[in-house]
Amino acid sequence: MYRKYKAAKVRIDGMIFDSKKEYKRWLELCEMEKAGEIEGLQRQVRYDLIPNQKDGCGKVIERKVSYLADFVYRTAAGEEVVEDVKGYKTPEYIIKRKLMLWVKKIRIKEV
Repeated sequence: MYRKYKAAKVRIDGMIFDSKKEYKRWLELCEMEKAGEIEGLQRQVRYDLIPNQKDGCGKVIERKVSYLADFVYRTAAGEEVVEDVKGYKTPEYIIKRKLMLWVKKIRIKEV
């Protein structure tokens, strides 16, 4: 299958990762969680940034905008970390990164 940015999907243990780099980071984070360095590790966490926009009759005229984080976890100090594994920063991602900071007050950690 052709991938626009040359990243091949990885399917393993019933999970799909967008790239080998993302899968490798998942393994690193799993080890960190086992070691007690982080906790609450989650994959593919959705953040709604802009809700659906509707007209006066309730018909959706603009769909919502969401950001799908690769990983979310808490550090030993209790800080929530939203992480994205990036090979290439698309213009769409850059806008969503800015919206995450503006709307949710969350700065994305890029790996």
